[in-house]
Amino acid sequence: MNAPRYPRRPTRQIVVGKVPVGGDAPITVQSMTITKTADVEGTLQQIYALAAAGCDIVRCTCNEIEAAEGLAQIVPRSPIPIVADIHHQYKMALAAMEAGVHGLRLNPGNIRRPEHIKAVASEARDRKIPIRIGVNGGSLDPELYDKYGGKVTPEAMVESALREIAYFQEVDFDLIKISVKASNVPLMVEAYRQLSEVTDHPLHVGVTEAGPPPAGLVKATAGIATLLLEGIGDTIRYSLTADPVEEARAGRQLLEALGLRERKNVDLIACPSCGRAEIDVIDVAKRAMDAFGDRKIPLQVAVMGCVVNGPGEAREADLGIAAGNKRGHLFVKGRNVAVVPESEMVEALVEWAEFIHEHGTEAAMARADVEKAEREAAKDRSMLLDAKGDDANNSTDKIVEIRRRSS
Repeated sequence: MNAPRYPRRPTRQIVVGKVPVGGDAPITVQSMTITKTADVEGTLQQIYALAAAGCDIVRCTCNEIEAAEGLAQIVPRSPIPIVADIHHQYKMALAAMEAGVHGLRLNPGNIRRPEHIKAVASEARDRKIPIRIGVNGGSLDPELYDKYGGKVTPEAMVESALREIAYFQEVDFDLIKISVKASNVPLMVEAYRQLSEVTDHPLHVGVTEAGPPPAGLVKATAGIATLLLEGIGDTIRYSLTADPVEEARAGRQLLEALGLRERKNVDLIACPSCGRAEIDVIDVAKRAMDAFGDRKIPLQVAVMGCVVNGPGEAREADLGIAAGNKRGHLFVKGRNVAVVPESEMVEALVEWAEFIHEHGTEAAMARADVEKAEREAAKDRSMLLDAKGDDANNSTDKIVEIRRRSS
């Protein structure tokens, strides 16, 4: 993987369970369970699903004593570190630490009495448990809200975080990471920019209450990716109104797309389709995504609508398939390797991807009758061009008409 072309903001490093956050550690993906924490088996099932989807750290609510008791059973069985989410009741933070959690999330807007904050920080210091200061634009301290003109501003959120840090410093606690989330993307981005200028604690980045996909995915990506590309952010969460597994997948895919994490699962690329397409590219691509699921096959796989430009346009893909003359033409690194019936395209992609992942590209090429595959691809390419022409979308005629009218 090539190194990113943008410098990452230097931060301190903390450790959540066994997962380092900040410093030169990989940017991590977080999510939150939506089960009742007292439902131990249901919560663990969701945690395992999140871990399989690429989640590195998971947060569970701890809002009642039954939740804390559930955490005591969940923590030793979880495959990834557990962070307890605390609002209002500082005693729940103490109970969660007793249950063995690997981290806490405190909202300064909801726990405002300094003696309570410092009591939690003192206990966390003694147990070496990190705390995230989770400032949220929707639950800002009323005093700060009034101070900044009756509205949420980046300055108000940053001041909230710094005030909380000051309480922690009074008891010599510094295992801190910080978030300043808002549902408004420009507000959130500016808050993180300002925060990154005044502290070197690791930052947890996200757009809160982003909403359901697809709009929520767009909104969250706009905020998170902007900051990551500026080198700001050490751990991220997509806050979607959806199955939390979608959050984990989205976070992992974003980091892989930006080159900030090594590829873990298939990166499926597909053409947007055109008049030359021989198949329903959207349907085939969707079926391929479903077939690959969470298989740990770190390859780039292409689905192309036709054999005219498909292999060439996706020549950098590890593996791909293009449709032509009711057949699927498989290619590896731009070279045709096999021909399969159109109905078997997805199954062939999965089978070849598994083979390449296990045995490598050279072994895949060795098993192929390349000459025959390329001969068949050339035949279907020629037939398609004869039927639809080089300009399937009639752009040449349109250009002629444009020039005639503008002359």
